[in-house]
Formats: sequence, C-alpha cells, structure tokens
Amino acid sequence: MVAVGYVLAFVALPGSLRAGMPLGIAYGIWAAAGVALTTIASRILFHEPLTRTMLVGIGLIIAGVLLIEVGGHRG
Repeated sequence: MVAVGYVLAFVALPGSLRAGMPLGIAYGIWAAAGVALTTIASRILFHEPLTRTMLVGIGLIIAGVLLIEVGGHRG
C-alpha cells in the first residue's frame, strides 16, 4: 500500500506541473498532504495521539498552502 502511494504521488506531481500548476503550489500541497495524511493514518493504524495542538498544526499547514496560492494570484 505504501509503494502504491509513493508511485501515485510521484506520478501525480509531474502531471500537475505539466497541467500548469506552479511548482510552489504543487510542492506545498504534496508536502502538506503527506504530513496530514501520515498523522491521520498513524492515529487510525497505530492509535497514536491526535491532540488539538496537532489538529491546529494540520490546519495551519492547509492555511499556509492556501495563502501561497492566493498570494500567487496577486502579483
């Protein structure tokens, strides 16, 4: 399952870039999704804690990627 995820990630990233997505946005989404999904998967699979602070951190990652996207349209 991990190998399939890696293959999909490495296929989707160049595909997004070819479709015209800016590198900063594509990489930001790629990295943020990795952090958020790993945290959630560790909660489900290994019963690791998922605290409010961690949830706020995931929210801040998402907000940061969105701010980069919005900032890119305001030249």
